[in-house]
Amino acid sequence: MLNDLMEKRKKTLAESEEHKNRRNELNAAASKSARERNTLNNQTREYVEEAQKNKDLRDKYNQDVLDVKAQRNDFNDKANVLFEDIESFKKEHGTAKNRGTKEIQKQIELMEYRQQTEVFTTDKERELIEKIKQMKGQVREQEAEFEQNKEMRTKITEARDFRKHASDLHAKVTEVAELAQKHHDLMVESYRKADKSREAADAAHKSFVEAQESADSEHKFFIACQKELRDYDKVISGLRKKTKKVKVTKEQKAVRKEAESLFKNFRAGEKLTTDDILLLQRSKLI
Repeated sequence: MLNDLMEKRKKTLAESEEHKNRRNELNAAASKSARERNTLNNQTREYVEEAQKNKDLRDKYNQDVLDVKAQRNDFNDKANVLFEDIESFKKEHGTAKNRGTKEIQKQIELMEYRQQTEVFTTDKERELIEKIKQMKGQVREQEAEFEQNKEMRTKITEARDFRKHASDLHAKVTEVAELAQKHHDLMVESYRKADKSREAADAAHKSFVEAQESADSEHKFFIACQKELRDYDKVISGLRKKTKKVKVTKEQKAVRKEAESLFKNFRAGEKLTTDDILLLQRSKLI
């Protein structure tokens, strides 16, 4: 029976070591997944912060576009008022030749707008620029006749200045709008990276939970094995004590029997050796 118990204890000890090693491996895997998850979460936070910065810049530049457009439109409105006055003066005092200045100016503005907003081939754009140049030359020729009038000369100068300011502001609108688009694209890219990083963090967290739960399960098996080992140790220890006690008792009986035989021989007149006397003393017969 003792040998059977010893064999079972040996088997349980091996199982206990297997569960302990597996538990330690799973705890190490859980720690690794936790570190990866934390790194990815920090990375996600950085991407979101970067996206927010670009969003703020995009919104700022979009507002700048609106503000600059308002200024550009204001200059265009002022120029238009002056050109209306100039056209009215031309109608009253000009010849048939120069009464179409306003219409030419509108065509120039339309072509300039197309140049700024549409995509042309190099040849087409060069052709458009040349046409605008020619039409502006016509306007200058026609306006030169009216610049002899001091009042008209002042209005023409102011109108041209307003139009130039409007044109400069339009260029700024384009520049700032491009900046707004740039930061919008950067914002979208940062959010995309944040989403990807967040997905990876969620996957790492899932791995962490699974490894941790498996480690906890292995730890429970390990604890159960340890309890079983303690139970085996108690039973085995008890059996060993009992076996030892039985052995001692048998030895004592054998010694007692031998001592009684010696004592009987001693009473019959036989001589005793020193060992015989010690044996009789140990058996308390003398």
